[in-house]
Amino acid sequence: MRILIFALTGAALFAQDYNGPTPPKADVPYLLHASTLVETQASEAMQETKKAATLYWVAGAASTAKTPLAEPIFIIRVEKLNPDKIEMFRFEVAKGRRELEIKDKPGKNDAHPLHVAVTKLGKDLYKIEASEVLPNGEYSLSPSGSNQVFSFQVY
Repeated sequence: MRILIFALTGAALFAQDYNGPTPPKADVPYLLHASTLVETQASEAMQETKKAATLYWVAGAASTAKTPLAEPIFIIRVEKLNPDKIEMFRFEVAKGRRELEIKDKPGKNDAHPLHVAVTKLGKDLYKIEASEVLPNGEYSLSPSGSNQVFSFQVY
């Protein structure tokens, strides 16, 4: 029991020690590049129902937010969003746009949320990290159950 209390106290102290950059806008994830923040490209994904699938897409073949990091880190200051409900997806580029197809009965190689870790840094400040290496490509963070997307590119 003492170990658990010590671990929780240590985590709380660590969260209070964050002294990195703070996002100027709430509810928008920012890529962390050393001591600089890069705003992700916020938009609303269009949705089309297809036979046995739903297609989500965002205009443009590439995001304006770019990172060379294969395991990107995001900082987000929240007001309305729940950081624990944010998911990461990989887009496929087709027809000059970024697309994500979610099948009604997904198979092994079909689109699925990528692994992320969420850490509280302060009262309303969180860190979201990719928990797996991302190959070069187009990605987005999106609140579960929402068409709101925050796009970025790994190059």
